[in-house]
Amino acid sequence: MEDNSCRLPSPWLSLIPLAVLVVLLFFTISVFGADALSGASQIVLLTTTAVASFIAMAFCGVKWKKIEAAICENILGVSTALLILLLIGALAGSWMVSGVVPTLIYYGMQILHPNFFLASCCVICSIVSVMTGSSWTTVATIGIALMGIGEAQGFSTGWIAGAIISGAYFGDKVSPLSDTTVLASSVTGTPLFTHIRFLMYTTVPSLLITLLIFTLSGFNHEGANSAQIAAYSSALREHFNISLWLLLVPAITGAMIAGKVPSLITLFVSAALGAVFAVLFQPHLLQEIAGAAEQGLSANFKGVLLSLCGSTGIETGNVELNDLVATRGMAGMMDTIWLILCAMCFGGAMTASRMLESLTGRLKRFMKKRLGTVSSTVASGLLLNICTADQYISIILTGDMFREVYEKNGYESRLLSRSVEDSVTVTSVLIPWNTCGMTQATILGVATLTYLPYCFFNLISPLMSIIVAGVGPHQPPPKGRLKTVEEKN
Repeated sequence: MEDNSCRLPSPWLSLIPLAVLVVLLFFTISVFGADALSGASQIVLLTTTAVASFIAMAFCGVKWKKIEAAICENILGVSTALLILLLIGALAGSWMVSGVVPTLIYYGMQILHPNFFLASCCVICSIVSVMTGSSWTTVATIGIALMGIGEAQGFSTGWIAGAIISGAYFGDKVSPLSDTTVLASSVTGTPLFTHIRFLMYTTVPSLLITLLIFTLSGFNHEGANSAQIAAYSSALREHFNISLWLLLVPAITGAMIAGKVPSLITLFVSAALGAVFAVLFQPHLLQEIAGAAEQGLSANFKGVLLSLCGSTGIETGNVELNDLVATRGMAGMMDTIWLILCAMCFGGAMTASRMLESLTGRLKRFMKKRLGTVSSTVASGLLLNICTADQYISIILTGDMFREVYEKNGYESRLLSRSVEDSVTVTSVLIPWNTCGMTQATILGVATLTYLPYCFFNLISPLMSIIVAGVGPHQPPPKGRLKTVEEKN
């Protein structure tokens, strides 16, 4: 049971750590640019954690032990995600060096027409994420290949990443296999498929508008010409053994995902398969990575380990293609892991001090009608995403805080579960210090603020939730006491 013995801070006092965070991050990003995630942002998060902790102990009567316990609980909650990040780094390295991603890029350039690339990219990621239930897995596998195809066709990285993330988070939001979908329905006491069906009123229009924008943008694209694509294809053929056999690796990965094999096992096996195929198909690249001093089995062994754990570069004779096939391995994820740990410290301090409770509590005064209720929920979900830096914590807190209000006002729980998904799940990837924002930026190699303007699905969904709440469809409030999940089932 939560200990509320400490005094509830005023909203103005609670805003101080958040204001400090925003101001410091603004100056940090202005000074360091893309290098802000290499250490400066982490220092900012620890500094704001100290500010929040000082206010909590000096003005709210919170003991340090309580803050420390909340921080440890937050870090424990993301421990699996940290392991997944490391394995994604290993998978990206092995899939690139083995030729899996270059093969996908090579054939993708031949199949996907540039005018329809962005819309196709969004649709492909939507299908994969619905099947997998995971935006992270979708981005880390097919997303990496689509980034390469898009860059080869002359699209900017922001547009490509926006299309990938829009599609990936559509599936993350509506798939019955998605942990966020299950969590939102569980926290609010809504049967899973009731939750998913009600989501369609806001999710389908958001996706259709997104696809329309990407389609129109594709027709205005003036990117790589056929000669440039031919040059990329020739360079890939020259430096990689391009083979359809390499597509067995993503096919096996897809089969494991469809079979609901746990993410850690799937990613580990996929990375290992990439390493095996690298030895079979690209021994010359492993020799190049290992160095001239290594020969035979020793070169293969060293090359595989270096591609899994560290940064590797392959000289193709094409500057753009060199950047495209460069990998960072597990070591490339360390800045993100460091940032996540620091973000969890800040979220723990804000939760233990009851500052989040104070800030979101002020929104309840606007919850008189349906539109105000949904708008307040959406605003709270976004605020919690910013403050706690983790979508799972935000889903739980938003659902817990507003469940009683929805019941009191006679609204069905599915309205709350939809509002939580529309606000928390899709916006987490738009916040640079949120676990999702940090992860996707690292995987795709595109800064969060670079792809943010092009994640149209993620930007439209919260607005669509408010619009639909205002204009319908309206369901009559249930008569009498709301049924629990067990009674409904």
